[in-house]
Amino acid sequence: MSACEPTVHGAPGRADAGPAPSATTLRHHGDAEVRGDGAALRDLAVNVRTGTPPAWLKERLAASLGSLAAYPDSGPARRAVAARHGLAEEQVLLTAGAAEAFVLLARALTARHPTVVHPQFTEPEAALRDAGHQVRRVLLRPECAFRLRPEDVPEEADLVVVGNPTNPTSVLHPAADLARLARLGRTLVVDEAFVDAVPGERESLVPLLDGLPGRTVVLRSLTKTWGLAGLRVGYVLSDPDTVRTLARHQPLWPVSAPALTAAQACSAPEALAEAEAAAHRFARDRAHLRERLAGLRSAGVREATPDPRGPFLLVGHPRALTVRARLRELGFAVRRGDTFPGLGTEWFRMAVRDRETSDGFAAALGTALESLPAGR
Repeated sequence: MSACEPTVHGAPGRADAGPAPSATTLRHHGDAEVRGDGAALRDLAVNVRTGTPPAWLKERLAASLGSLAAYPDSGPARRAVAARHGLAEEQVLLTAGAAEAFVLLARALTARHPTVVHPQFTEPEAALRDAGHQVRRVLLRPECAFRLRPEDVPEEADLVVVGNPTNPTSVLHPAADLARLARLGRTLVVDEAFVDAVPGERESLVPLLDGLPGRTVVLRSLTKTWGLAGLRVGYVLSDPDTVRTLARHQPLWPVSAPALTAAQACSAPEALAEAEAAAHRFARDRAHLRERLAGLRSAGVREATPDPRGPFLLVGHPRALTVRARLRELGFAVRRGDTFPGLGTEWFRMAVRDRETSDGFAAALGTALESLPAGR
């Protein structure tokens, strides 16, 4: 095995399937870090942009409440999303968040060898397992900055799930590399929940969607940039046949009227301009946070990738379990890393915040590191 060859669990001739993950582990999310005493903590565990939803979006949502007596009409929102991406309306399926899309894919599509590239968001694997699939894992290596090469995915994989940029590693895979994963007889699923936090949505697969072989599915979410986790709204972009197949597994009126209002509003040119400005702020604030973390390298702090592009960072330390507990005592919540397949207790993830928050966090992290007992 070369230094960058991933571990593949469950692929014939490569490795055994490994221990079955628990549902609790796969369904641990950042919000669990701030429940209970979360009001006393500064939240770096959840990757939702602070200060959201913006006032103009709240006003649109409030105005939509007057229409609650009517059944939701998804047509205007579908057309707005389609126009935003330069696709046909028939290529858009609105969902109750990207999480519903993972469930639809797991239940509606036939796959003999579904494969999930890890570390990444765990809901795709959880949904596949809940639907009775035997899931294979491609575990990317920290020695290679968790970067995916197309040849890392087993040839027989007929459904492949990858995030871009990947949560929690913040790796942005080149669209050209992901396109090489597309082939006849395979469904390629790319989770782009965070790509609108990348300036220019660089490396999105959407511009290549219609020209790829096989079936390609791109998932988007309004949760992160717009602060709408409680509203549950996302969408699928694919070919019309795949959209129809997935839609047949949805209940009637699966997306609420306020959520449809949000999808339409956030697809408008002025909203896209606001999201682009926010993406550039993320890039500047991330650079500032990385500068502060660089001053702690001598204390054992390391970043997962030399070129992070998401609105979050994955950070390693040999004693991260203790460091996370000390950070909580100092008023900061970060996301544990060991519930992501391929990571262990030596990793944690933090959201990119404004510079003042990052300065406070870096100071707290320095204090936590200094307080570690020697030799333990």
